[in-house]
Amino acid sequence: MKTFKNLFHQIASFENLLLAAQNAAKGKREKSYVIEFFFKLEENLYQIQNELSESTYQPGRYRTFRIYDPKPRMISAAPFRDRVVHHALMNIIGPLLERSFIFDSYANRVGKGTHKAIRRYQKFLRKYSFALKCDIKQYFPSIDHTILKSLARKRLGCKKTLSLIDTIIDASNFQEGENSYFPQDDLFTPFDRRKGLPIGNLTSQFFANYYLDPLDHFVQQQLGCCAYVRYVDDFVLFSNSKKILHHWKKRIADFLQQYRLNLHPTRCNVYSAQNGNQFLGQLIFRTHRRLSSENVHKFKKRFNEWQKYPCDNAEQRIASWMGHANQANSFCLLGSLGLQRDESPSLN
Repeated sequence: MKTFKNLFHQIASFENLLLAAQNAAKGKREKSYVIEFFFKLEENLYQIQNELSESTYQPGRYRTFRIYDPKPRMISAAPFRDRVVHHALMNIIGPLLERSFIFDSYANRVGKGTHKAIRRYQKFLRKYSFALKCDIKQYFPSIDHTILKSLARKRLGCKKTLSLIDTIIDASNFQEGENSYFPQDDLFTPFDRRKGLPIGNLTSQFFANYYLDPLDHFVQQQLGCCAYVRYVDDFVLFSNSKKILHHWKKRIADFLQQYRLNLHPTRCNVYSAQNGNQFLGQLIFRTHRRLSSENVHKFKKRFNEWQKYPCDNAEQRIASWMGHANQANSFCLLGSLGLQRDESPSLN
């Protein structure tokens, strides 16, 4: 396995930091903290560059808030200058680490995404008789820092780059989750090991995907499953045998123990491919796809609110939802809302 070295000068170059700032600002140009940063852009970038080069860079404090859709979660927003550093890091190491990813890993990758994962899922659904759908219990709060750092060291051999990665991981704020015991643990092990990545960081999203890359290779190479789709911690295996799928579930549960992860006790099930099942926000059948009733209900409620009390980014949010809806069989649904497929939304 190739190890990549001498990366830090690319990460800390002014050109890369400038690109990182532009990427971090996408969709946020009107935010006051972005305007303030860009008002003294060159000065701010040179300051970040000096801190990185002199190994004095320290991340700031996170701003946290809660969301409840689709489930209660704590979102952590890093200061904008830290987001610039995150983008600068991922601009360089992301494409290198991604070389080990399998084809059917779909999260946080250029040219992949939820809609391609859904189409791939439906293709396998038509081909096989049964599916095993899994997710991991409290995934982001459970990611072990020591294991994540060791995974990075398997592919990266640049000491200053690894030190920056360690700094970002170590700055993770506390993530609410359970303390679980694993083989070889003593009474204090779950409390001594730091774990959890903040949901909201670009680095967290990528590292969460990278953390399960060994699982992908285990499923394909050790289990011999050639029909497999993963999006972060949601993954599905397909087979013509229910017995094989149940066996694979046990093997996967055992494999994840070494990464200090547990399968969710109630969300890992084997089911017939003839029955519709929800995956990444859509109810998917062999012949068609529908949005989940929960998704539709929540959007209708918001849409009615935006019509009465328009907000600054309402049309952008409607367009985003329509992009998701257009991937399903939603012509009648969009028509009932007065929205047309592949047209720009309007609240007028």
